[in-house]
Amino acid sequence: MARNLWIGKPGLLREISQAAKSWDRSPDLNVTEFRSLESQVTLVAPPRSTRRMKLSFEWLEPEDAQHLVRLARRISGPGMLGRNVYAGGSVVVIDPVSVNLLDPLQAAGQSRHARGGDHWFTVVGDITLRPSVGDVFTGDCKDPASAVGWVHGTWTGWPVAPGMNVSWMVPPGWDPAVSTAQLDWKALDGSYLSTTSVTGAVVSGTAPAEAAFVTPVGRPGSTGAIALAGACLTIGETPVAYALGDGCPPMAVTGLTDAPAPRLPYRNIGIDLVEVRGAVN
Repeated sequence: MARNLWIGKPGLLREISQAAKSWDRSPDLNVTEFRSLESQVTLVAPPRSTRRMKLSFEWLEPEDAQHLVRLARRISGPGMLGRNVYAGGSVVVIDPVSVNLLDPLQAAGQSRHARGGDHWFTVVGDITLRPSVGDVFTGDCKDPASAVGWVHGTWTGWPVAPGMNVSWMVPPGWDPAVSTAQLDWKALDGSYLSTTSVTGAVVSGTAPAEAAFVTPVGRPGSTGAIALAGACLTIGETPVAYALGDGCPPMAVTGLTDAPAPRLPYRNIGIDLVEVRGAVN
């Protein structure tokens, strides 16, 4: 499970066990270079780079091929009538190369918002978030029963599929003797299903039936300053403290090649995806 690709709409993730023949995940840096007459160089670059992904498969199983074609043509899967499956929405890609599914700035404890609301929220209790040295956010916990949740920028949590194994590590600066690592499982409509939690720094849990999202939560267990950098959310792997956040952004299909393999019903499939700001119709 851990090293396979998961792709689909929220609530319709599918595991592609066959390895891709080619896989390019190079980001689009959008760096522009200006050279003066004196040969001095000035660079202009956006604050964030856009993720792109190009995959190609040979002799792909027909069911997997149909799934990818459905994504490209924005058609929901069979048997989903009446369910909110984001038929015209953005695509979830859980990249097996990614070590940490948190947003890159989020994993580093940073935020572009003055109060960090794009990356964290107070679940219960009293925690005040504020930027500290180097734009790294810290929290001031005034109630030992407080809990802070990590925010996905698009969906109501990180997309999962029933039976998927998810592991979560709270920031390594927290005291494992009193802190709690917690996974809140949610249905496709965002409603709460159940919680998996342990006292300590790391929790692992299996997504229950009907789970479509998970929200990682941490309880510091003590008052005072708490760090937010270094947390890690991963699928089927052991979390690594301070691992680079690769994120799990919404993506859109921008290209598809579909050719019959020499032996039917297998297919040769190529698919191109790009990171988008939100759901696409």
